Amino acid sequence: MASDAICGFFCLVSHGRYSAGERLVERHALTAWLERVARLAFGYRLGLALLLGALTVLGFAPYYLFWLPWLTLAALLGLWQQARTPAQVFQLGMAFGLGLYSVGIYWIYISLHTFGGMPWWFAGFCTFCLCAFMALFPAGAGYLAKRLGTVMLSAPMLWALSDWVRSWIFTGFPWLTLGYSQAPDSPLAGFLPLVGVYGVSALVMLLAASLFMLTGQAKRRQSIPFIAGLLLGGSAFTQIPWTQAVGQPIRVALVQGNISQTVKWSPTHAEQTMRQYLQMVRQAQATLIVLPETALPVLLEQVDPAYLDALRQHALDQQGDLLVGVVEAKPGEYFNSAISLGISPTQSYAKSHLVPFGEYIPLKSVFGWIYRDWLHMPLSDLSRGLSKQPLLIAGQKIGVNICYEDVFGDEIAQQLPQAELLVNLSNDAWYGQSFAADQHMQFSQVRAIETGRMVLRSTNTGATAIIDKNGQVLQHAPHDEAVILAGEAQSYRGQTPYVCWGNGAFLLLSVAGLLGLYFRQFFKGIILR
Repeated sequence: MASDAICGFFCLVSHGRYSAGERLVERHALTAWLERVARLAFGYRLGLALLLGALTVLGFAPYYLFWLPWLTLAALLGLWQQARTPAQVFQLGMAFGLGLYSVGIYWIYISLHTFGGMPWWFAGFCTFCLCAFMALFPAGAGYLAKRLGTVMLSAPMLWALSDWVRSWIFTGFPWLTLGYSQAPDSPLAGFLPLVGVYGVSALVMLLAASLFMLTGQAKRRQSIPFIAGLLLGGSAFTQIPWTQAVGQPIRVALVQGNISQTVKWSPTHAEQTMRQYLQMVRQAQATLIVLPETALPVLLEQVDPAYLDALRQHALDQQGDLLVGVVEAKPGEYFNSAISLGISPTQSYAKSHLVPFGEYIPLKSVFGWIYRDWLHMPLSDLSRGLSKQPLLIAGQKIGVNICYEDVFGDEIAQQLPQAELLVNLSNDAWYGQSFAADQHMQFSQVRAIETGRMVLRSTNTGATAIIDKNGQVLQHAPHDEAVILAGEAQSYRGQTPYVCWGNGAFLLLSVAGLLGLYFRQFFKGIILR
């Protein structure tokens, strides 16, 4: 063995002749030292993986360095390739995931502690637990890829599948899915209308694997054409007009009230909030006026009918409609809703994908004590809406979604192709002056590209924006200011391949690819035996 040879050499040059027992002791001591050095080196690799994960956050909004994940993931794949065991790959994946999510979703702590009233130590513990749970997914993907023996080929599909699983397990939290980092300017964004955000996650990993293989002479000739074809192909797909404009653009006004989360639900500030929104609505000159999620801080049934009439009258004066977020009460149930007022018959949309531990309490008998003793969050026990039909308002067919519902592309697609324009009502004031609102807007940019529809975002404190069908932000209101964002919106008809297939195409291709790699390794093993 190499270690025996090294031990024997050091024994000979340092002390001349030794007895057999002395040489055995010396060999064991040096072997133990070498093992400590190896463990120390692996510790450095874990630290590097942690740093790579943290740097990957810069690929997402508000930084939009879409090329950076290509490099950080190439380096991670190199670490995985060099790791000796699947267990080491799992640890490296956990370190990368902890770096990615601890930096990328640190704002969960702000929501729990600053606005939720949870003690700082418990809020920090809960945030860390969430980050550790999310880190299990890239770690598991790497572990399985190493077990398959084809890290560079299987890791991209396994990682993308893990992102997809994270989108629905325990109702889903697909924040920082890799594919989002490519919107709107990366060439890989051209694949979003085809395979959706999870398919693009796989392509990001494939590109990273190809970049890593450029470091080796044997694979360089294969990698360069693949990289060029991937980037050129994505750029070509961005030129395809998947949907077509219908009718004339309409004037829109997106109202950002900038109501502090610390007073939003205070009964003493409710009247002032409602008066401010009425004043801002009266200043808006548009066919479609949109107010944020839960803009009215009281139940719809408690709103003075004269106030609703004033909102409706202004919409009538504009020959259009107004859409406002408010909580609706029905026998034994409460809904986070958006209702319309104006020339069209009054309609409502109730949020269907609720935030666990934010808008409803899963396993209430087990976790209810957290809300009773630690948290002070309003609207923590809402009911799910069931309708996925677009609203017919302002002469348009509008697909409405509320808050982080727009993180779930397959659910947004359920309103298509009927919906010709998408509108998101949000309140990201829960996360303070973090970059959570910008990350959320980037998810809306991906929905625009996937569906070939414009997206209007009306939020409480930011990021209020008008996004075109290519995911480009046409207008963006400044954060943390009360402002009316006025512009135009164009409706579109038709459907992208993603709207037709949903995540089915990505899942089929990924599973088929993994089965092909598995049987390739299986038959290769039989031949070698």
